[in-house]
Amino acid sequence: MYVMKFGGTSVGSAQSMHQVIQLVKDALTESKKPPVVVLSAMSGITNKLIEAGEYALNKQVDKAKNIIDQIRAHHKSTIESLFSEENIQQQQLLQQLEKYYDELIVICQGVAYLGELSKRSLDAISGIGELLSSKIIGALANREGIPSAWIDAREFLITDDNFNKASPLWDKLIPAANEKLLPLLKQNKVVFTQGFIGSTTDGISTTLGRGGSDYSASIIGVTVNAKEIQIWTDVDGMMSADPRIVPNAKLLSEVSFQEASELAYFGAKVLHPLTIKPAVEKNIPVRILNTFNTKSAGTLIKGQVATNGETVRAVATKKGIRAIFLSSPRMLMTHGFLAQVFSVFDKYKVPIDLISTSEISVAMTVDSKENIEGLLSELNQFGEINIMDDVAIVSVVGRQFRYQNGIAGRVFNALKDVNIMVISGGASDINLNFVISSKDADKAIKQLHTEFFKLESVLAG
Repeated sequence: MYVMKFGGTSVGSAQSMHQVIQLVKDALTESKKPPVVVLSAMSGITNKLIEAGEYALNKQVDKAKNIIDQIRAHHKSTIESLFSEENIQQQQLLQQLEKYYDELIVICQGVAYLGELSKRSLDAISGIGELLSSKIIGALANREGIPSAWIDAREFLITDDNFNKASPLWDKLIPAANEKLLPLLKQNKVVFTQGFIGSTTDGISTTLGRGGSDYSASIIGVTVNAKEIQIWTDVDGMMSADPRIVPNAKLLSEVSFQEASELAYFGAKVLHPLTIKPAVEKNIPVRILNTFNTKSAGTLIKGQVATNGETVRAVATKKGIRAIFLSSPRMLMTHGFLAQVFSVFDKYKVPIDLISTSEISVAMTVDSKENIEGLLSELNQFGEINIMDDVAIVSVVGRQFRYQNGIAGRVFNALKDVNIMVISGGASDINLNFVISSKDADKAIKQLHTEFFKLESVLAG
């Protein structure tokens, strides 16, 4: 059984929705077992929903309603295009969606009245887009004769109450999925559901964070013991570099779970960083595929891959982050000092991306914008703090770096004209990370790609 997740661009128009249905038909033909289809909101809709919430916060309810009307009109136009000669289906579907628009208006009015856009309220608003798109595609599947069922993911994807970035509660989720999902699959029905959204044990709507539809697909893949989790998007797969920076970047046909995790976290936007975690734990392969180029084999992510003598596989960058430098003589030959420092990060729930230490200083990078003021204020008690904003992490990802001579030399030779502020290597056998100014990030990626993929670069001209 496959879990097929389709991103915002894959469901962004009537034409692309037809393509989704064709891909579902192909999957049915190939596997003979119905897939679970996980759907994102139509491209751009989540941003509009958040915009409506922000207008409501500023007590501009009329503007919030105008955004909701725009969302209604966009989906109405899509429905009319898909069901152009079926007025009854059109009207039924449009009526089904009205309850979501009404819900949005009520929430926005509440936000305006209270003058507060809480994370809980934002989740209730921003998760509506997936419900709208999945209703449309579910109806299209029925029209196309696909035995199918639509289900609200909030009925089974049970999470904690960490709104905006909820985590699955597996002890609750598995039984709920067994009750709600498995009977439908046993009836040989394709299940259409939503990514990104879930609910607490009390039935309060949550979201898994931006990009969380990938995560949803992985969670669902684990619950149904999927043969493969497919992430359908608008690119061919994971590349040796961001093709927007390096046009001649090459497609990676296979990557390991470790490599994919590093690339996803350090800038490979094709995949949400959390996607890999549940799949790794259950050893379920993840395949990235292009909805608009079905001839491409995509990228297969699995536990073990053949090395083929390769060392460096890809380079990636994560821009717009903050570097924190803490210096203190108290670190010298003292045990427990770093534990105290890291306990502050734990207190404020700020994750650290990269760490590098010396005898009396430690450098850390953070991507979080929340709780930073409190964090920095409390860190001051440990020593002198220096901050550098708008820096970038560049990550060189490969294989068996500890056993290869000259990798670091080639990296730093390629970057001899780039100022490197922090270096972190050795913690992992598969990557070398360093911090530079964000303005130098694209230049660094281009020069590193040329260094390690010279043949491809030369052939590309």
